[in-house]
Amino acid sequence: MAGDTVKLTGAQIFLECLQREQVKVIFGYPGGSVLDVYNHLYDASIKHILVRHEQAAVHAADGYARVTGEVGVCLVTSGPGATNTVTGIATAHMDSIPVVVFSGQVPTMLIGNDAFQEADIVGITRPCTKHNYLVRDVKELAAVIKEAFYIARSGRPGPVLVDLPKDVLRASDTFHYPEHITMRSYRPTYKGNKRQIVRAMEEMVAARKPVIYAGGGVILSNASKELTTFARKLNIPVTTTLMGLGAFPGSDPLCLGMLGMHGTYRANMAVTHCDLLIAIGARFDDRVTGDLNKFAPSAKVIHMDIDPTSISKNIKVDIPIVGDVREIIKECLTIISEQKIQKDHRKEWLNEIKHWREKHTLAYKKSTNIKPQYVIEKIYELTKGDCIVATEVGQNQMWTAQYFTFDKPRRLLTSGGLGTMGYGFPAAIGAQVAFPDKTVIDIAGDGSIQMNIQELATAVQYQLPVKIVILNNHCLGMVRQWQELFYDKRYSHSRFETHPDFVKLAEAYGAVGLRATKPEEVEKVIKRGLATHKTVIMEFVVESEEGVYPMVPAGASIDKMILL
Repeated sequence: MAGDTVKLTGAQIFLECLQREQVKVIFGYPGGSVLDVYNHLYDASIKHILVRHEQAAVHAADGYARVTGEVGVCLVTSGPGATNTVTGIATAHMDSIPVVVFSGQVPTMLIGNDAFQEADIVGITRPCTKHNYLVRDVKELAAVIKEAFYIARSGRPGPVLVDLPKDVLRASDTFHYPEHITMRSYRPTYKGNKRQIVRAMEEMVAARKPVIYAGGGVILSNASKELTTFARKLNIPVTTTLMGLGAFPGSDPLCLGMLGMHGTYRANMAVTHCDLLIAIGARFDDRVTGDLNKFAPSAKVIHMDIDPTSISKNIKVDIPIVGDVREIIKECLTIISEQKIQKDHRKEWLNEIKHWREKHTLAYKKSTNIKPQYVIEKIYELTKGDCIVATEVGQNQMWTAQYFTFDKPRRLLTSGGLGTMGYGFPAAIGAQVAFPDKTVIDIAGDGSIQMNIQELATAVQYQLPVKIVILNNHCLGMVRQWQELFYDKRYSHSRFETHPDFVKLAEAYGAVGLRATKPEEVEKVIKRGLATHKTVIMEFVVESEEGVYPMVPAGASIDKMILL
């Protein structure tokens, strides 16, 4: 490793900085402005995964970050290479995923001159990054990279972009990597206010009908173990957001499942009728709350979150606690250990929830055609839940959330906030790179898989045995469902008149292609796909008019569900 008195080029400094940050892998795509970096990458110990589209590079880095808890890294060239990352950056931003994106840029003296492959990527990504930088001097490079990683992983995580002009990468300077970062304007709060925590605990102990509403922040702060202990000690039922699935064991008797637009009946009813709502690492997204005026109308609200701007942003909060949710829950557990907690006064509440659970369970009507829910149930059964699952966006995503039980965190990769079609497959690639020996499955629709289908080449090149499950209903399923329910069945441009032969497409890329067209073929195809140590497409031709239920119409209160 280079010493702190050696002069290095910007490209060499860049790689030295990544090594200091213990970066193991970069997802990227080369181009003219970053060739100096790629020249040194040729001999570097850092692994590089060559994707086939820059959007996929960010999604793969995002997936890597979600499953490992580390910062994901990607590297692209200037101009279109940089602009192609925007969807991936926005996806990571909405879901608070720590990613650092390095983009090449034209030489500093050409910036603003409309030079070949120039784009103001700093200006373009300002609304969808946690922070971004344009490095104008090689002397700033090491400090900027240190800050970028610090900002990405600290506080509420998020993506950071660093724009690297070609002349900065070629210039030389003495290398020095700062050991610590101090930023006067950025100091996240980690410890919750003790007085507020005590107030919150008093409410939790006294409440007769409490509900814990856990979001992705629980997973990001590695607080799942603490949350599980906390909920069980207080005997409080737990509902999670889409991003929070796995934060609390889905098979636990206290688990209500997901809430919101496609949440379970018991979760939505429990939140509607609770007297205390304990929000932990969640942001009261519109797909969760429905009609804000009717969301948990009789409840006091406690909100624990590291991001102070999320508190009382959508829902008025009675007891706000700003800080890392893991630290806050640990403090709550300390208070619990000092008290004798009475759980019996919640018996009536838990019985009411049991009644809701029995009244409307997740269900679908059997058919001579393959039902998508059946495919997901079979995947869960045959893997015993011991796998990493990525999804695309739409019906495939919601059926996975409903019918696959997540007992552990960092097992579900899905685009929650932005709802990015094409996210799942490259995210699965990132997860497989991180854990080459784990089973990684992307559950996709026939529409969304085609958004980044070119990454089959990436998976095959690096011998990544990702399993792609395509629920092929020959349409944009969620769009079609909305058109059926709310647009008088006017199916405007939601049906695919032509399709590739997915089996032949897989084979053309050097992967394995399998297909099931009848229910009795489903298990056989899944078993064969899982047993194959290669990239596999498993296509299931499913019921084309199957819908996702329960469903809360947009703008309605979450207790007004359309049920099967």
